[in-house]
Amino acid sequence: MSLLRIRDLGVTIGRLPPGLLNAITDVPGVLVGHTTIVQNTPYFARTGVTVIVPRAGAIWENHVFAGSHIFNGHGEMTGLHMLEESGVLCTAIALTGTFSVGVAHEALQHYCPPSYGLPVVGETADTYLNGRMRNQVMKEHVDQALQAARGGPVAEGNVGGGTGMICHQFKGGIGTSSRLVKHGAETYTVGALVQANHGGRETLRVDGLPVGKMIGPEKVPLAIPAPVDKNSIIIIIATDAPLIPTQCRRLARQGAAGLSRSGGGESSGSGDILLAFSTGNALPLGMPTVDNLRMIHPDALDPFFTAAAECVEESILNALTAAETMAGYEGRIAYAMPIELLQAAIEECRPGKG
Repeated sequence: MSLLRIRDLGVTIGRLPPGLLNAITDVPGVLVGHTTIVQNTPYFARTGVTVIVPRAGAIWENHVFAGSHIFNGHGEMTGLHMLEESGVLCTAIALTGTFSVGVAHEALQHYCPPSYGLPVVGETADTYLNGRMRNQVMKEHVDQALQAARGGPVAEGNVGGGTGMICHQFKGGIGTSSRLVKHGAETYTVGALVQANHGGRETLRVDGLPVGKMIGPEKVPLAIPAPVDKNSIIIIIATDAPLIPTQCRRLARQGAAGLSRSGGGESSGSGDILLAFSTGNALPLGMPTVDNLRMIHPDALDPFFTAAAECVEESILNALTAAETMAGYEGRIAYAMPIELLQAAIEECRPGKG
């Protein structure tokens, strides 16, 4: 899998510094695991599952504050009603294809404490490349992703839940990024991971530059023929800053700014769903009270909002640059963004050109 990322092209998104890995796993204790299913026999598949596990796997017994935002609702993420009511996330998060939500939900349920917790599973539709077969993702694939969940570098592009996804009518998939936020004597991390399956070609922007218009279908065929009216993105934002549920909800909402900056979020048929969680407070299962609860002062949230927007914007672009051309169902092809054309378009669009 390609390790090329948008910064490798000399493009710096935003003004805040990234973490060491520029990934959601820069947030201490956040793990990511993928199971990728690419095969033609015994059944055809271009799909998979990605899991995000807070607290280094202790999330089932030590929960986190969380909040969500529905930028556009033509999609699904299970467990959000309970999460919004309680302000608490008590499971790992799974991202997969539309027809695999049920099996991923059932698989995560086995890890939940008895009578507590509804699994959180988000989906985007990979049916263009994957076809409409059911049961391609099975319980053991979710188990494998959980067992593979690690800190460190995160594979991007055609992996896990992003295997069959398409972004801005190029091949898309999984992308991630992070930012460091200085707050008094402390430095906190904000990280994002996206399952990018959204957007039209002409709306794509890189650091504000309208590069999508420069790489039209006469140069690279559209992965899905226009018009594109049903496409989606799932955005997960994590931080170790001590945020309470209402602040997590606001952080999730700010992630939509990053989606918009990269040219997404304009489709009525899109499921643009965001979830943010904070590991900054301990919420042990069964404890009648929460001691030493901490929070960032509301007047000091601005840099965290900036970090969320920058992380999401860069995560989407990393998904695009890491993805590789994929042949799918019935010979359909999703072409990767050609890096040399992207570099030329960036140069052509830069202010002061000519």
